[in-house]
Amino acid sequence: MKRILITGNMGYVGPGVVARLRQAFPAAELIGYDQGFFAHCLTGAECLPEIRLDRQIFGDVRRLPLDLLTGVDAVVHLAAISNDPMGQTYEDVTLAVNHRAGIELARRAKAAGVRSFVFASSCSMYGAGADAPRAETSELNPLTAYARSKVLSEQDLAPLADEQFRVTCLRFATACGWSDRLRLDLVLNDFVAGAVSSGRISILSDGSPWRPLIHVQDMARAIEWAVERPAANGGAFLAVNVGSDAWNYQVHELAAAVAEAVPGTEVTLNPAAPPDKRSYRVDFSLYRRLAPYHQPQRTLQDAIAELRDNLVGMGFRDADFRASQLMRLRVLTALRESGRLSDQLEWQRTAAAPARPVAAPASQPELVA
Repeated sequence: MKRILITGNMGYVGPGVVARLRQAFPAAELIGYDQGFFAHCLTGAECLPEIRLDRQIFGDVRRLPLDLLTGVDAVVHLAAISNDPMGQTYEDVTLAVNHRAGIELARRAKAAGVRSFVFASSCSMYGAGADAPRAETSELNPLTAYARSKVLSEQDLAPLADEQFRVTCLRFATACGWSDRLRLDLVLNDFVAGAVSSGRISILSDGSPWRPLIHVQDMARAIEWAVERPAANGGAFLAVNVGSDAWNYQVHELAAAVAEAVPGTEVTLNPAAPPDKRSYRVDFSLYRRLAPYHQPQRTLQDAIAELRDNLVGMGFRDADFRASQLMRLRVLTALRESGRLSDQLEWQRTAAAPARPVAAPASQPELVA
């Protein structure tokens, strides 16, 4: 593997993916491509995660540079409007970024001779399906703009795949765990933050919905596998659930596990809340068969302890964290209110947002605007 492009590398999942790919492919040229919305949202990082890259390019996936894919062997496509609240607020932008721009990237990648295209998809496309674990052949029932964007993307990626251009759609379970750019708008991360900051976990539903979870480090492990997956192992086009059967939990079970790890934590339910239709268990047996050496390694208890210890270590005490910059929608709102972003989530070239970054030192990865 000579050159790998990672889009959306400056988000929550990206730092772990970059670290994993650098370890797995030490001689490869790693290139990051990101808008930089969340570049400043570092949490306890000892250094900038992007030092592991050879180049970091700042740009909008909706407007790809002509030479972005030159000499690239594999694309890891993480860039997306990445959760349901943001998708609800920016529905048109979500479809433009997550679906249309992603398909254009794939088309251009194929034309440029890229061999492997790895798409970060989502189990959220199953929507309401609590009756039995959802397999890859199960009916899709996307309930949000984010989930719909993943379904549409998979549908349009499938015809592009062939012997020269293999496409791997990784339908990830709900992400959790520590990252150099932590998000707290994820169910397990939210619960640990509440326990650490205030001794309270407030479940916004009655606690009954099912959620499959996966640690961000295990997501990176799956992406490493997908980058080099041969077409004989799953086909030229593959959509596969990525996670572990052991990580299918009801929301109240997650809260109980956190409360056990953070003694004195009070858990409250909201039985009067409207039913949360986003409830599904997932069957991960296909991934076990195809990727036996890249199975999830982290446990729920590992993830909780890691989040707890790192939050305590950074002095986290913000009981109002749901209004903080650790919530991705809040970051976008603040950038829009400051005039840095348009309502289409495009950077506004103002005095507050310089047109070009300061050049990086020669010993650091090249930064390109």
